[in-house]
Amino acid sequence: MPRSVNSVASRKRRKKIMKLAKGYFGARKNVYTVAKNAVEKALCYAYRDRRNKKRAFRRLWIARINAAARMEGMSYSRLIHLLAQKEVKLNRKVLADLAMNHPDAFKAVVNAVK
Repeated sequence: MPRSVNSVASRKRRKKIMKLAKGYFGARKNVYTVAKNAVEKALCYAYRDRRNKKRAFRRLWIARINAAARMEGMSYSRLIHLLAQKEVKLNRKVLADLAMNHPDAFKAVVNAVK
């Protein structure tokens, strides 16, 4: 019996990789074996950096809250501690937005927990 090769599935699998490699430079965009390695690495970086993005934003928010809190004569850690004690349910993202775009509202929050 002749050997049967499922070329439809093979082509589909290769096309999927080549579609993901669209826009890459040089052989990475049109040579399957090179593209496969490039795409695999890119997907690893994408997975890792979705988590790193969250870390980076949290650090940015903390820096902004700290700067605004110090203008009101309080440190970041003290402010967060007092917010937790008074059970003010504002997360760092919202606090940073208030500090940047609505300084009067941020000042009111700080005065409320003092």
